[in-house]
Amino acid sequence: MAGIPDKLWQPPYVVLETTMGEVVIELYWKHAPTTCRNFAELARRGYYNNTKFHRIIRDFMIQGGDPTGTGRGGSSIYGKYFNDEIHEELKHTGAGILSMANSGPNTNGSQFFITLAPTQWLDGKHAIFGRVYSGMNVVKRIGLVETDSNDKPVDDVKITRAYARPY
Repeated sequence: MAGIPDKLWQPPYVVLETTMGEVVIELYWKHAPTTCRNFAELARRGYYNNTKFHRIIRDFMIQGGDPTGTGRGGSSIYGKYFNDEIHEELKHTGAGILSMANSGPNTNGSQFFITLAPTQWLDGKHAIFGRVYSGMNVVKRIGLVETDSNDKPVDDVKITRAYARPY
């Protein structure tokens, strides 16, 4: 992998082109610069291209960002993991919140989720770093796909292409 981008590189949006439509994410650089840089740079490198939303729970969230598609893979631009950037003023107050998936404190890698409803029990445990700017209808449709008993979609829903957008 290439190096970590310059701190001045702060694209305000990341576009996720999915098999169900386009989702534009607004990044919260002011609150979570390390997390935003990780997500935007992974998108720029093509890391998320052709990855699956491997976990979907109706009325809760859609989760992606794992190149193995299992929920057990992925790493950050900083190494396997990086530390949480949790801010009291950012809350999982409704649908469309972008947050890091993790397996405990300071275990952020490449996996992320987008909420489908308020999920206050995640506050203080998962780093919020953006929101859906446009394409919430796509996120909601992804949230309705049929899943198996392990919350894995029966039919793959993929991010076909992800990229940072400067405007």
